[in-house]
Amino acid sequence: MDFASPPFYYGKARKARGVMGDLGQYTDEWGSVWHVAEPGVAGEVKQPCLADWPALETVVPPWEMLQEADLSKVNAFCAETDRFVEAGTMVRPFERLQFLRGSENLYCDLGEGDTRIPRLLSMLHEFFMAELEMWVKTDVDAIGFMDDWGSQKALLISPALWRTMFKPLYREYCQLIKEHGKFVFFHSDGNIEAIYGDMIDVGVDAINSQLFCMDIEKLGALYSGKITFHGEIDRQHLLPFGTPAQVREAVQRVAKNMLRNGKTGVIAQCEWGIKDPMENINAVYSAWNEI
Repeated sequence: MDFASPPFYYGKARKARGVMGDLGQYTDEWGSVWHVAEPGVAGEVKQPCLADWPALETVVPPWEMLQEADLSKVNAFCAETDRFVEAGTMVRPFERLQFLRGSENLYCDLGEGDTRIPRLLSMLHEFFMAELEMWVKTDVDAIGFMDDWGSQKALLISPALWRTMFKPLYREYCQLIKEHGKFVFFHSDGNIEAIYGDMIDVGVDAINSQLFCMDIEKLGALYSGKITFHGEIDRQHLLPFGTPAQVREAVQRVAKNMLRNGKTGVIAQCEWGIKDPMENINAVYSAWNEI
């Protein structure tokens, strides 16, 4: 691995109960209840703490997670390693809205223009900016945040609504991070072609996305040299069900389109499931090494 994650500790939220990834259920730091059906996965929110709007008056961000955070070992770790150090964060405004309201409720809220959503989103944004303020004071090379925006074929909300409601928040995250000399990393699953250009506009340096849900040739033609493509080889079909030869062809396809005109800008990353054949995972990296 060329990348490393720094050692740190966030304070334990008083409302959190159970452990994420354990079978059964657990309550997250905001008060929503998750159900886990398979060991090692996050599970799904089945009892959102804000399923009913009157509860908004009682929702308080888990500030103790930040107030009691310990980042004291981060700088020493950065000084001792020659790897690229990226700090992952809890910043994910769209997903956190879903965890708080429940996905179905949230889509109705957004579609109906519920005026309470901006109030809730402002609360989340304040919390996430405070989290980023901690990290920009450290010596990490990059800071990452995320939101899963895509369905299999398109954005989950209209691009126009995304640009009105969420893009300004993303711009503030990126500005803060870049003002302190850090790179901005972002992750989003699904087909997010519609906002790829917006990610570049707000200042994202590297984006981890499901390239094989999208038009790889189009993405390469439009954005190669403008943003770093942070990996991904088809984990829905090729990695679990393909052959090593097909996997190598997929890597070559990414390289051909994302390294146009000799421009650099691909990180040889891939995510896989615990049941995917190891020969396919090895094929990803051997193919990248050959390139």
